[in-house]
Amino acid sequence: MDPFHTAAAGLPDPFRLMIRDSVGSTNDDLRELAEHGTTDGMILLAREQTNGRGRRGASWFSATGEALAFSILVRPSEPRHLWPRLALAAGLAVAEAIDSQGIAAQIKWPNDVQISGKKVAGILVESGPDFAIVGIGLNVNARSFPPEVADIATSLALAGDREIPMAEVFAAIIHRFSVRRSQIGDDFPEMISDVRTRCSLTGKKVRLRCGDLPKTGVITGIGDNGELLLQNERGEESILQADEIRLIA
Repeated sequence: MDPFHTAAAGLPDPFRLMIRDSVGSTNDDLRELAEHGTTDGMILLAREQTNGRGRRGASWFSATGEALAFSILVRPSEPRHLWPRLALAAGLAVAEAIDSQGIAAQIKWPNDVQISGKKVAGILVESGPDFAIVGIGLNVNARSFPPEVADIATSLALAGDREIPMAEVFAAIIHRFSVRRSQIGDDFPEMISDVRTRCSLTGKKVRLRCGDLPKTGVITGIGDNGELLLQNERGEESILQADEIRLIA
């Protein structure tokens, strides 16, 4: 039996899995299903994704057969203004699933997962009128990358120096996301505490861009509402959204 179908049989409620051989974007295809009434917990996984994207329309490289590319439909009961926390919930779930393979993972706020400073996964959360789509791309068994990302990307196989069971990692992500998605409301302090311990930016000097406004400073941590805390000559500033964050040597 296909290992993903085997993994799907053990997913927690209400999660269930749909597999497509090839899609442009799992987020786009799942959005269409959501708009036609598909219920909470549907997961769309693509064996091949030809037009994956990240935040701000950036492309996402997804090696066929070597990477996980899937999206999760969530119809949250929490107020809409809390839905952006789903990105942190998903990033934490991915990091915890990577840990289960004996590989230490960190979170680069707000939506990247890293191993030893290199990106291994990206999260893209997009909202509809009464739903959110949580897209996850994870480099699992890729051994090489296009030149433009070769210096900043990695995979579980490279980090662990072995072939990684993709369906096992997928199942671990969903089990952890089942827990973490329920913590975007009243239990957010517990979740954000665990995010803080994995924040790869804390203590680092960075240059970031908020809209057209560049900012420079030292990251002192993550605030109680999930915001990034930046210390500069003007004091400590809360960053709710940043288009780009780069470390300064």
